[in-house]
Amino acid sequence: MSARHAVTQKQSLAYRNGSKSEKSRILDQLVELTGWHRDYARASLRSGRTVKVVKSRSPRPPIYGPDLVAALAIIWMLMRCPAGKRMAPMLPVVVPMLRRDGDLVLTDEQAKLLCSMSSATIDRKLANERLLAGFRGRSHTKPGTLLKSQIPMRTWAEWDDTGPGFIEIDLVGHEGGNSSGEFCFTLTATDIASGWTINRSVKNKAAIWVFEALQHVISEFPFPILGIDSDNGSEFINHHLFAYCEEHRITFTRSRPGNKNDGAHVEQKNWTHVRELVGYLRFDTEAELNILNAIWALDQRFTNHLLAQQKLVFKQRDGAKVTKRYDTAQTPFARVLADERVSAATKKSLQAKRRSVRPGELYREISALTQQLERLALSKAPAPTKAPVNRSFNQSRHPEILDDAMNQASRRI
Repeated sequence: MSARHAVTQKQSLAYRNGSKSEKSRILDQLVELTGWHRDYARASLRSGRTVKVVKSRSPRPPIYGPDLVAALAIIWMLMRCPAGKRMAPMLPVVVPMLRRDGDLVLTDEQAKLLCSMSSATIDRKLANERLLAGFRGRSHTKPGTLLKSQIPMRTWAEWDDTGPGFIEIDLVGHEGGNSSGEFCFTLTATDIASGWTINRSVKNKAAIWVFEALQHVISEFPFPILGIDSDNGSEFINHHLFAYCEEHRITFTRSRPGNKNDGAHVEQKNWTHVRELVGYLRFDTEAELNILNAIWALDQRFTNHLLAQQKLVFKQRDGAKVTKRYDTAQTPFARVLADERVSAATKKSLQAKRRSVRPGELYREISALTQQLERLALSKAPAPTKAPVNRSFNQSRHPEILDDAMNQASRRI
């Protein structure tokens, strides 16, 4: 289109100054060259090389005023800074709750307008609020050598994870950058089908404490656990957990060694449900452990009932291009209610718990506990660190040490 208009601009001066026969010839050439209608081509030649006065368009009056944007920012912070696609479906749920509890003061018209806001508008209005920083954690998984031949590696074809009850588990270490000595770990268990997630902290990663925490987590799920998938750490691959799963007829599988993406669901929750909440400080005292578990007890009500999640429903690779499509964001609570395999009594109990949830109060209680946890971690004496390893000495040759070792028959090199 730009090339045709360039030709028209070049011929417009000759068309304007030419005779009737010349104008007819130029018009015939332009119609044949561009394929335009004769009337459109004639109008284009006449209007060529003329200066058009562009009038500035007056902007539309804003639909969402500063008061609604401020209320949106409050909800966004309360919901832990989700994207617009995860936040928009939850506005009709969260806004009435906050108005009921007095945490938002809005008229009925304002509340209706806020609940109708689209995901794109939410992202646009909150662009200045998105100042999230990213960090990377540290892995504390050490391979467990026991029972590996008896615990199969999970493949997607062997697990019926379309219904609630099949969970992935993992540990998050709270070493604060110093892995010496004992420090707390948080066990994260997430249901693949619904996204229902429960955490429990332990004072170290000994198998006995991790097993007790897992028993507590299993008892907190609103539906029976049918399958457990873990990594290859010795805190999971042990006789205690193996015998427990056999006794309760729970499918026990493990991921492939060195493939963290096999536990992608729980790895994601390690960030959204643990690191974003308590950060990367070192927690190694009994008081900090108690606060961590108090946070998780409140947080499981908040996240499972109020925070929406999206699930991947379509993925296609075409060369280097990968196309992904996600479903409409829903809370784990909504996904459990929509599943026909969950009993009516369980759904009724969950609905009663949902009605008792007060988002603002939960948010303030969790924030107070996280601030208290941070103060404890920063006010205590730093933990002793391990002596650094002299790697340059180990990598170089030392003939004097070698000769000394050769002279002693009882020593080996």
